[in-house]
Amino acid sequence: MAYYGVPGMSIAVINNGQLAWAKGYGVMEAGGSRQVTSETRFQAASISKPVTAMAALALVQRGVLDLDRDVNRWLTSWRVPENDFTKQQKVTLRRLLNHSGGFGRDDVGSYEMGEALPTLVQALDGMPPAKLPPLVVKAEPGSRWRYSGGGYSVIQQMLIDAARKPFPELTRELVLSQLAMHDSDFTQPLREDWEGFAASGHDANGQPIAGRWRTFPEMAAAGLWTTPSDLARFAIEVQQSWHGKSNRVLTTDMTRRMLTKGLGDYGLGVWLAGQATAASFSHPGANEGFTCIFTVFLESGKGAVVMTNGDRGSGLFNEVLRAIAHEYGWPAYQPIEKTVAPADSRVYPAYCRDVPSDRVS
Repeated sequence: MAYYGVPGMSIAVINNGQLAWAKGYGVMEAGGSRQVTSETRFQAASISKPVTAMAALALVQRGVLDLDRDVNRWLTSWRVPENDFTKQQKVTLRRLLNHSGGFGRDDVGSYEMGEALPTLVQALDGMPPAKLPPLVVKAEPGSRWRYSGGGYSVIQQMLIDAARKPFPELTRELVLSQLAMHDSDFTQPLREDWEGFAASGHDANGQPIAGRWRTFPEMAAAGLWTTPSDLARFAIEVQQSWHGKSNRVLTTDMTRRMLTKGLGDYGLGVWLAGQATAASFSHPGANEGFTCIFTVFLESGKGAVVMTNGDRGSGLFNEVLRAIAHEYGWPAYQPIEKTVAPADSRVYPAYCRDVPSDRVS
């Protein structure tokens, strides 16, 4: 943690389809004394997307939405602008969930404490005070994979318009409450009663960012506050539903659609990797001051969630995951041990070109 400039980290380990343990390390803010615990909230950043995907698929199950019809059928507050790319193929929910809807804009706007916040429609239209340009289709939908936070903002508006409820309320009803994720919420800005439980974000030098964290009106892509334990509950439900052992939100059939690989080795809201016993689903996340990841193996139900409050947390969480993989016998993610081979110094000159042998040392 000191090497990567990460003041605080929280871990939840999943073993045999159950939460094995959870623990916090370090402090919530550099220079402070408040310790990170398993209940400390972190920004989940792009891990917001899998949770959003589950909420969207829950509405598909209920017949409120459809995976393969033009999303403009449900959008009323804002509509996908038609152009040459949408003449033959339309933007659909399946394509948005898979990042193949044709949109650009990898990221979404983030706002410092005290800055004016755009509405979601202003963010989609690129109107002040939004910081990013208008969201438009830049490739034929379904033709290629390109990671798009903006595409998930369209999903957010679609869910709001179809269900006629605020996004935080809707996700709480469809997913969070169903999975006992009581330390999770999409509300932006962060609820005042949660500020004392929230870790502060830190830059690459380990210094707190201004205002402690950023605000994300485009909640579906990056706005979830949560804990590793809650994300573990989410991941366990997905794994158990895939096996037909739990269907608290999605049916087994719908979960298997979620975990079917599409373009970009991406399913509907999650990255998919490996085969047979090494098949896994995962998602990383990075907002200003926060980095995190979860990964779970489908067959064994082994996995972990690591959340950090530092910009360089990815180096840290990769080391932590390799250690957990080694300890718990994961079918992948094992550390690669390298053996130093002895070499006779007399052979060194043979590896040098145009350098006199008396200058090789």
